[in-house]
Amino acid sequence: MDRFADRVLEWFDRHGRHDLPWQGGDGYAVWVSEIMLQQTQVNTVIPYYERFMARFPDLPSLAGAERDEVLHHWSGLGYYARARNLHRAAREVMARFDGHLPDDIEALQSLPGIGRSTAGAILSLALGQHHPILDGNVKRVLARHRAIEGWPGQARVQRALWALSASLTPARRCGDYNQAMMDLGATLCTRGRPRCEACPVADDCRARRQGRQTELPAPRPRKALPRRQTRMLLLRDPEGRVLLEKRPEQGVWGGLWGLPELAPELDPAAWCRERGLRPAGPGRDLAPRRHSFTHFQLEILPREIPLATPGCRVMDEGGQVWYNLGQPDARGLAAPVARLLQEIEESP
Repeated sequence: MDRFADRVLEWFDRHGRHDLPWQGGDGYAVWVSEIMLQQTQVNTVIPYYERFMARFPDLPSLAGAERDEVLHHWSGLGYYARARNLHRAAREVMARFDGHLPDDIEALQSLPGIGRSTAGAILSLALGQHHPILDGNVKRVLARHRAIEGWPGQARVQRALWALSASLTPARRCGDYNQAMMDLGATLCTRGRPRCEACPVADDCRARRQGRQTELPAPRPRKALPRRQTRMLLLRDPEGRVLLEKRPEQGVWGGLWGLPELAPELDPAAWCRERGLRPAGPGRDLAPRRHSFTHFQLEILPREIPLATPGCRVMDEGGQVWYNLGQPDARGLAAPVARLLQEIEESP
């Protein structure tokens, strides 16, 4: 059989993706794309990437921006720690590396949010350096091709996959090969319905020979996700503005702006009065909605409450703002909050 890499590259030349907006870009462009592509599919990423790069076209512009604006341009992509780390890393590059993204893999990995695979992708795709990668798509291709048992999140399986990736990655056209492997996993060797008939390495794929394509790689051990409930308050002052609060840096939607929350069993009217806010009526409950996180499911119980006065005491506490729905600003909002605000703005 021809070498594995040769077959992958031949397929890539004919069928791979060659028109992605970050292809042919510098290290910064590839870096932004790789961070966005972590746990997010290409088709979802492209419009976010294009808007992000239009506002932050280079590393100094990202480093010099306020984090709120960075989070605003990330709103809807989820996994917001990625955006916070990207912003922190940009500022570190300006301070530690004189504004130049490091071309050394160890230095690159020292930046927030950049692990071994992301660093390898940046340096191979942008600079042609010889580094293996191991993102989710590559793990799936390799685990199936060599019938590697176990969940890739396990240290033992991870080590085996890294060793295999390193042994197969060619020195010649390393960047094209790494892009090809990601394309192969994203377009042919998919989770649910792999298109083995079109795969360039199907002839010696052990999972295919054994009829185990959908079994490998082994999924994460399943456990029931706990459920949590929270009540979100849409507090509207006489001018129709909504009270927003800055969320803590750590935890769910860290650093974003959200709605005041309280436990479902607490009285929203009493909560308002304790903070110097005077409800103009009981308000109305909006339809509950669910939001899934990696480790739990959140049930959101929204209530819209009109206020007789805006309550200056609230604003004195800091980290809060009256948000004008008719003139939204560049502010990072959690996706469910953004949808709720749009919903009440469009309601009669």
